Amino acid sequence: MAEETIFSKIIRGEAPADILYQDELVTAFRDIRPQAPTHILIVPNRPIPTANDVTPEDEPALGRMFTVAAKLARQEGIADDGYRLLVNCGRHGGQEVYHLHMHLIGGRPLGPMLAR
Repeated sequence: MAEETIFSKIIRGEAPADILYQDELVTAFRDIRPQAPTHILIVPNRPIPTANDVTPEDEPALGRMFTVAAKLARQEGIADDGYRLLVNCGRHGGQEVYHLHMHLIGGRPLGPMLAR
């Protein structure tokens, strides 16, 4: 079983968060340290530590993460200009919370993904 994280507590309503969307598969909330005008985290409700731990049974939740991202991008007014969806995996990938999550980032030009 995956370790308890702050995201699990947010999903259950035991920790504060600005929740923008929640259903039986995923929860989306604003990042507490935003890197852009819009910075939302979208997480599966079932804890999955990293992308390496995804199984075929997770496919419905992962698909929902993308449809929720598109919906929230429209609601935030960033869909037309564009946005970035980012999933970090493991220490070298920059993952800080070991509960799989997607960052929806936008609201300004983001530039290249990695320094050349």
